[in-house]
Amino acid sequence: MPLKQIKTGLNNFSYVIYCSVSKKAAMVDPGFDGTGPLRFIDDNVLELVYIINTHHHGDHSAESETIRGETDAKIITSRVDSRMLTYDTNILVEDGDNIELGDIKLKFILTPGHTPGGICILVGNKALITGDTLFMGDCGRCDLEGGSLKDMFDSLNNKIKTLPDHLIVYPGHDYGELPFDELGRQKRTNKTLLAGSLEEFSKIP
Repeated sequence: MPLKQIKTGLNNFSYVIYCSVSKKAAMVDPGFDGTGPLRFIDDNVLELVYIINTHHHGDHSAESETIRGETDAKIITSRVDSRMLTYDTNILVEDGDNIELGDIKLKFILTPGHTPGGICILVGNKALITGDTLFMGDCGRCDLEGGSLKDMFDSLNNKIKTLPDHLIVYPGHDYGELPFDELGRQKRTNKTLLAGSLEEFSKIP
C-alpha cells in the first residue's frame, strides 16, 4: 500500500499517499508539525503535489500554508470547511469528488459531524483515511463549534458503514488499541458504529 502513517505531536496521525511510478505524493493533515511527512517525502525522492486537510482544525491543518509556500503543492479542503481557514484553498472538494495521484485514485467523502465539512479519503479500493470522523473504537467528538451529533450519526451510518469491509481505516489520532484496522472489524466492535438509533448513539459515553 503506497501510504505512510506518521505520528505527529502527541497523538496526531499525518499521512503521505504516493504513487510509486510517478513519484507524486499527497500529504494529509500536516497538523502543527510537517517535519515527519516532509522527511519521508525527501527520503523517498517524492514530489509533493497536494496537501489535503480532512477538516479545518489547527491540529490537522495549521502547517498547510507554510508547506505550500515551500513546495508549491496545492491545498485541498472541503468547500464547507475552507471557510473556517485563515488562508485560501487551491482545490475545493464536494462529496464524491475524485482526483488522481499518478495511478492512484482518491475519492473524497463528505462526513460532517466533527466539523460541518469534514472529509474522509478513499485511497484506491484499499484504504480509508478518516480524520476525526472515525477512530479505532470510537468517533470524533461532536461538541465543538460546528459539530453535530445527528450529522455524525448520519455520516457513520450512511457513508462509513456502507463502504466495503476490507478497507483499512487510518484515523486522525492514535486513540485506540491499534493505529489502524479493517473497517469490517470496526463495524463489529466499534461502539459508535453499533448504535442502532440516534438516541442510542447520543448515550454513548
